[in-house]
Amino acid sequence: MNKLIFAAAMASAVSVPALAQEETPYSGPYVAGLIGYDIVDLRVPNVETIHNDGLLYGGVIGYDVNVNGAVIGFEGEYTDSTTNYSARDVLVAGDSERLEMGRDLYAGVRIGGQIAPNMMAYAKGGYTNAKAKARYNDGVDVFSDSQNLEGYRLGAGIETDTNGILGRLEYRYSNYGEFQGFDIERHQVALILGYRF
Repeated sequence: MNKLIFAAAMASAVSVPALAQEETPYSGPYVAGLIGYDIVDLRVPNVETIHNDGLLYGGVIGYDVNVNGAVIGFEGEYTDSTTNYSARDVLVAGDSERLEMGRDLYAGVRIGGQIAPNMMAYAKGGYTNAKAKARYNDGVDVFSDSQNLEGYRLGAGIETDTNGILGRLEYRYSNYGEFQGFDIERHQVALILGYRF
């Protein structure tokens, strides 16, 4: 009988910490896909701002740690979008120019806390690197340039996490500095769905 009681006590001692660990929300590694709305602002200083929009898509990997309800995490992201800019008759009649924003790499941190049952609010920030391609055709010659634009990203969002399935709604602002006479900024709204291990 004593052996049976001892075995039950040991099983309880082992299972309680394991259960507590499983029930810790917003903690551990995760993978996710994202889709959203992408707006690129091309600012010509003291002249005009050109707005272009498109579809945002990509993937996220990350790791969060929950310490007494305060969540800190690290994440990496790869995205692309359909956003680009084109115009005709820019400098001379019949010419054309085009600017494409390609893949975007992001690495950063986020900090959050629970605001309601099964809901967390968070802020994020980090480094972003986007590929930009410019092309100008004056009707005789074609000029092109491609660069990796380095900048920073800031954002905020809300997340829900149920049985390992996570969902986020997030706003992000990115600034890439200057390229081919344009100051480039980006505004995005993203829906992120994934699985936490």
